[in-house]
Amino acid sequence: MVTTVKAALQEFIKQETSAGIVLFIAAVAAMVAVNSALNPLYLAFLNIPVELQFGALEIAKPLSLWINDGLMAIFFFLVGLEVKREIVEGQLSSVQQASLPAIAAVGGMAIPAAIFVWINIDMPQNINGWAIPAATDIAFALGVLALLGKHAPLSLKILLLAIAIIDDIGAIVIIALFYTADVSMTSLMLAGIGTLILFAMNRFGVVRVAPYILVGIFLWVCVLKSGVHATLAGVVAALAIPLSAKDGSSPLKHLEHILHPWTAYLILPIFAFANAGVSLAGIQVRDLMAPLALGIAAGLVVGKQVGVFGFMFIATKLGLVQRPQGVSWMQLYGLACLTGIGFTMSLFIGNLAFVDPEQIETVKLGVISGSLVSGILGYCLLRFTPNQRHDITMAAEPKIA
Repeated sequence: MVTTVKAALQEFIKQETSAGIVLFIAAVAAMVAVNSALNPLYLAFLNIPVELQFGALEIAKPLSLWINDGLMAIFFFLVGLEVKREIVEGQLSSVQQASLPAIAAVGGMAIPAAIFVWINIDMPQNINGWAIPAATDIAFALGVLALLGKHAPLSLKILLLAIAIIDDIGAIVIIALFYTADVSMTSLMLAGIGTLILFAMNRFGVVRVAPYILVGIFLWVCVLKSGVHATLAGVVAALAIPLSAKDGSSPLKHLEHILHPWTAYLILPIFAFANAGVSLAGIQVRDLMAPLALGIAAGLVVGKQVGVFGFMFIATKLGLVQRPQGVSWMQLYGLACLTGIGFTMSLFIGNLAFVDPEQIETVKLGVISGSLVSGILGYCLLRFTPNQRHDITMAAEPKIA
């Protein structure tokens, strides 16, 4: 019996759709908990005080902030590993390969942000949320694409993955530049020392993972105390991990392989459960029309379509890039819709942008509604768009991160 369950679980994890399904279940569980008699228990769970102390160093936060600052640092560590691999030897390793997804990603960040600002221009208290609709949730978007099976060419999946990775790079830059609190120079200097140690180890050929993890934890504490968002420490540490060793092994790929299931099936679902709970009590249509919620939803639904598809179309017509082989314009439009699934990344940026509980609830409403519409629209467009006859084939399927 145990062997059968274990085999079924392993088979489930191998499926591309699995990570998206687990995320969806976690989000639904949060919605049920918030809107039922479990509400007090849910809130009490998120507010459990967790404290670590080592001499004079003390980190005391409620559980929800440990999830957002700690567990998500591991997620961004994985993102950093994937970004480095793609830049060095993957889909972003040449200008020709990176041009189309880069142009699409820039449009997919700029236009949603512009739509949000346009809708909220008379609401200065909301403007700090401009980056919320600029994000894309890789796990959900690729999960929906995987549900389509043969209706989604492999080249479309690879393009979506590349766009999402560049989108993540943009999110990292945005968080570093625009969502940083008052900076402690002492902590920042210590973080700089930790960064130098990491890259010195790389330079001198250290290939064992443990030293990088230990210095990475030190870096995370320093960044957390500096006022810069702690998740950025994960990205910096990841970029120092060697891609290849003299014996032919790859510490970076080994870490990716280990972290991927933990991130997809534990860290992101926990984050979704902690952040996706929206109280539906008293919600009316006019709540969706509030500038903050409408700006986010419109940015995800309309902004992503116009930005991603529009920039790809214009760049192709100008001869700057080529449309992927075997992919029609309608399929590219469906892909653009799927990039409007912001979910975990949009919720994450929303928590950085606002501290007022009412604004955060409105952010959740906008993110969930916009992501839901984008996912359904993208799925329907791709499901009923016939494939072109000629499609490229590649040896490996892209991973969901």
